[in-house]
Amino acid sequence: MRTLDLTNYYDTLKLSNNKSDFKKIFFYRICGTGMGATAALMKDKGLEVEGFDLEFYPPMGDYLKNLQIPLLDKIPTTQKLKEFDLIVVGNVLARNSDEAEMIEKSGVPFCSFPAALGGLILDDYTVLGLSGTHGKTTTTYFALQIFENLGQNCGYLIGGVLEGRKSSASPKGKYFFIEADEYDSSYFEKISKFRLYRPDHLVLTSLEFDHADIFNSLDDIKDQFRALLKDFDGTLIYCDEYPASLELRDEFDLKGVAYGNNIKIIDQGPKGTKFKINDNNYETNIIGKHNIYNLSSVILFALEEGFSSEDINKAIKNLKMVKRRQEIKGSYNGAIVIDDFAHHPRAVQETISSIRFSYPEKEIVTLIEPNSATARSDLFQKDFTEALKSSDMVIVAKPQKSTTVKNYKDLDCNKMVDDLNKSGKSAYLASKLEELLPIIDNLTSDNRVLLILSNGTCLGLWKSHFSSKLTALHSEVIC
Repeated sequence: MRTLDLTNYYDTLKLSNNKSDFKKIFFYRICGTGMGATAALMKDKGLEVEGFDLEFYPPMGDYLKNLQIPLLDKIPTTQKLKEFDLIVVGNVLARNSDEAEMIEKSGVPFCSFPAALGGLILDDYTVLGLSGTHGKTTTTYFALQIFENLGQNCGYLIGGVLEGRKSSASPKGKYFFIEADEYDSSYFEKISKFRLYRPDHLVLTSLEFDHADIFNSLDDIKDQFRALLKDFDGTLIYCDEYPASLELRDEFDLKGVAYGNNIKIIDQGPKGTKFKINDNNYETNIIGKHNIYNLSSVILFALEEGFSSEDINKAIKNLKMVKRRQEIKGSYNGAIVIDDFAHHPRAVQETISSIRFSYPEKEIVTLIEPNSATARSDLFQKDFTEALKSSDMVIVAKPQKSTTVKNYKDLDCNKMVDDLNKSGKSAYLASKLEELLPIIDNLTSDNRVLLILSNGTCLGLWKSHFSSKLTALHSEVIC
């Protein structure tokens, strides 16, 4: 493996201490979600920004073009790179690539996009990092909406598509909300992104083993949090239903605010939820236990920041979800079609439960595509089967490629379907779109909900005639 030349590598602290040196910034492989959002924030800040990528697919490609950021679709020369004060390197770039070596030898300072964010932007604001195995995107969007409803002009970076607004924006006030994920940052910086953001406060929604293509164990993930928390002096808001979160809490003398056991759902139905945190009552249009928990973490942060329970209750009355999080897409053969990103067994089970609350009179047909590297492995073989038993019928879309997770085999979809059928559920397997479409046609009807769980295209379903045949619903339930 090639030896790295880190002579011109800049971390968050070094960038923060030398902010005035960086006025012209080049984003190498700019079209990733985090890279594009960071480039937009840099442009908002008044910096001169350009970028390169191999392709500029929508929505990020269109987003960057609309911002009038100069974009290259051919690999830049070393001479071109030397025009800039800083090169921000996308995580898609491989360590042993010729491009990586060119960047290192260009003589230009380079960094990852989390370091650029942490050192050049986030350092100026009160930053709440929203972390955890589940719910990061949703909870970050909740935080943004609630604080806007409380009269705050907030900055944010959210790793999802938002209806009617950009995925990132600079603040005009003190707060910045950022989805603080545990993925590594770049080929030369194999640490979790949230460590480079250096948040002032942290929400930890959940902590379970996932991302087995990056981490070998749950303790490896905890090590990333340990590195952040050892010098952390802000407020930690955590769910006390996860043993790993409690273990982290006990290791550090932090100002911690717990939620989970102190939440009581008083009433829940298709129109919303009434619930209590400690002695305070709240009411929202959001439903589903996991969503109420995520919402509660933001409520507790707002209380810590001095906002009143009464004002917070008004601020949570009517909230939106991120696209692909229990998103109602329309109707197909009379069945309500809902799209969701869930790709971990707990998320699958909680999402099915939420849909059950939304449509208590309907049967649920769950179509799942285990698409992430971890989901494609047999790590969660039994867990997925158990989670899917809460559905009435199940369609499994077989992954189109093998897992990249070491020490695990591919998920056995045939066994999953067999085990579900043996348990009394009607389960079906589709290996290609031509097999999937007839199954959907046979299982959809007026008295059913089709819940599609995938972080991909679901064997190309969303690019097929299925999408064009969806009809709008006269009324929608926000889940």
